[in-house]
Amino acid sequence: MSEWLTEFGMFVAQLVTLVVIVGLAVAVILRARGETGERTRLRLDELNGTRRNRRRRMQLAASQPGARKRLAKAFRRDDKEHDRRGRKGKGEGEAYSTVWVLDFHGDIKASGTGQLAEEVSAVLAVAGEGDEVVIRLESAGGLVHGYGLAAAELDRLRHAGLSTTICVDKVAASGGYLMACAADQLRAAPFAVIGSIGVIAQLPNLHRLLKRHDIDMEMLTAGRYKRTLTVFGENTEEGREKFREDLETTHELFKRHVAERRPALDIESVATGEIWYGSDALGRGLVDALGTSEAYLVERMQQARVISLKLEHKQKLGDRLGMAVSRSVEHGVERGLEMLDAGRWQKR
Repeated sequence: MSEWLTEFGMFVAQLVTLVVIVGLAVAVILRARGETGERTRLRLDELNGTRRNRRRRMQLAASQPGARKRLAKAFRRDDKEHDRRGRKGKGEGEAYSTVWVLDFHGDIKASGTGQLAEEVSAVLAVAGEGDEVVIRLESAGGLVHGYGLAAAELDRLRHAGLSTTICVDKVAASGGYLMACAADQLRAAPFAVIGSIGVIAQLPNLHRLLKRHDIDMEMLTAGRYKRTLTVFGENTEEGREKFREDLETTHELFKRHVAERRPALDIESVATGEIWYGSDALGRGLVDALGTSEAYLVERMQQARVISLKLEHKQKLGDRLGMAVSRSVEHGVERGLEMLDAGRWQKR
């Protein structure tokens, strides 16, 4: 018996060693491929086919068991007819225009601008006459230069003559609205947050705290307005006034940008820094139509191919493992909080 256990232990040890060696080899290969290969890949999803397949699954599930086989045969005949028309050319009632769908979810730095720029370049390289670009935009704004660049990238579509529709389901405020104005048609959900055409800047000043503790702050500049307001130094009224002038200049640029792209808008009445929900924004001319992005894309699927385009950055093996661990920990914490919350209601 002991001899058998010894042999079994040796077998397990060899098996574990083999698994470790194979795992290390795979990791090295993946790392080498990740470092030498292309770091990004273009993902394209035809939303027409996805929606059609989901509708068919729902129809099959809702049909009587005896009718499912006939329904499946009808679906196959439709697919064959569709393929035949595609090989022969444009069929009656069919259109070959394409709706390209891009997504932009902005943070305070508009850090997704680089990816957006590459996606815009990809669309411009292949888009034909009659094509449309739909951008699903969500952003509460952020840094002026970041969102100014993002808006300029969207302007490339307009300059190329491509019809552009921007859909806002949740929020396009401040820098987000700066981007949204690049659209030929701007659509918003009824309760989407729109507007905030204004500029804000704030910073703390610790000068009195430092002075109370006998700490001096030296700041040397060359140029009268190299620094206006500071965090540690003593601010002057001249510096404050110059800072306000800079904010007003930025606000005027913002207003001019919006007014040039939406000439029918009464810019002075809406450039107050206020926000409006979609329904009120429509009445003020800030948007052109109400509706969700999903509803608009479903509508466009009746006349065109709708293709979602996304540039994905490949991650190294270590990054993927780190994200997997992070997601697992996050899920565990969320699950624990849910159980604690539920426990409050179960107590008697």
